Amino acid sequence: MGVILRNLQNVVQLRRARLRRDVETLRHILGVQKFDLGIICVDNRKIQHLNRLYRKKNEPTDVLSFPFYEDLRPGKLPCALHRDEFNLGDVFLGVEYVMQQCKESSCDFHGTLTVVAAHGICHLLGYRHETEEEWDEMFQRESYILSEFNRLTGSHLEPLTKRSTQDR
Repeated sequence: MGVILRNLQNVVQLRRARLRRDVETLRHILGVQKFDLGIICVDNRKIQHLNRLYRKKNEPTDVLSFPFYEDLRPGKLPCALHRDEFNLGDVFLGVEYVMQQCKESSCDFHGTLTVVAAHGICHLLGYRHETEEEWDEMFQRESYILSEFNRLTGSHLEPLTKRSTQDR
């Protein structure tokens, strides 16, 4: 079981080995090493197309998640019975969009990409942020994941999700 990492864009230079290592660390923290996970890096055009197609929002975004288990309750691991069910789903990272946001706010791109990947993986595990209660639950989970990530790696990452009415 592992991480399938695809880079389908050539706008932003990507450190694939670092991203893979960081995602593997996130999987370890979440206890989902038995499950396959797809990470697909795309440009603004592709993420905007997916966002329009699946969320009816005609704009680029930082991350879109497509869970294998659509009705998973937050905090519960999937109950896979067969080999082909050991799959969490796919996370599309809008790396061009993330890079633009990092330039505007003077943030580290690769660290931010790890935070965005953590957010996407949380969505694969049933976390949502459509209500205040869901937002609180997801923010707490992301905070825990990133604090563990920081402890294990010496990083200083924080969740990107701030209290706001912004719909992701």
